[in-house]
Amino acid sequence: MATTVADEKKNLRAIMIACRDALPGERAAAWSESVQRKVLASESYRDASAIVLYAAIGNEVSTDLILADALASGRPVFYPSIDVAGKTIVVRRIRDRAELVPGAYGILEPPPSAEVLDRKSFAKVLVCVPGVAFGIEGQRLGRGGGHYDRFIARLGGEAITVGLAFSFQLFDRVPETELDRRLNFIVTESEVHRACEAPLLARRTRTKEVNPGGSNHGNPGIHSWWRGLIHLGNIEPA
Repeated sequence: MATTVADEKKNLRAIMIACRDALPGERAAAWSESVQRKVLASESYRDASAIVLYAAIGNEVSTDLILADALASGRPVFYPSIDVAGKTIVVRRIRDRAELVPGAYGILEPPPSAEVLDRKSFAKVLVCVPGVAFGIEGQRLGRGGGHYDRFIARLGGEAITVGLAFSFQLFDRVPETELDRRLNFIVTESEVHRACEAPLLARRTRTKEVNPGGSNHGNPGIHSWWRGLIHLGNIEPA
């Protein structure tokens, strides 16, 4: 039986979460710092009038350094709250990390009373996005709820979206559907990848195989040892 995009996403998600969870904490912390420092050095961050971050879980790339810098510079900082009923995200402002409280899925988020982002109040908003796997053209595989895709769809073209990842999470492409939204940049501990000009709709094609790249494919941020490792059509669903 032919695999579907949903099967491919499920299989890749299970593999990548297991790989990320297997990282030693010290290595994840060191790589997280490198990723964040690349964001802090970027023109997109310097030009942003407001910053949207996320509270990392497990071995996700942390955003604590970015938070500290943004607060010190006096810029408004927002974090996502999961709207379970609407299956999307509402971003709310915090002025201190201590304001974050466990949300619907145990992820830290602002309290319901916190100020909601008014997109029209800020000329340039930088949105940092977590993920399980990313493609060099801006594709993103998330935790499976589609919350960020709906949120990014509402942002419009003025917001800059940045996926934060470790380089082993970056592929030539990942499975996607027309409901998925691509990101402008993918930042890893080794490279900053400009992906697309706007949070575009995914192409109306399905990916039959995830095909990881290597430095000989013009993308040194992707580890060469991933090439040929994953053929999703041959993996039993997790």
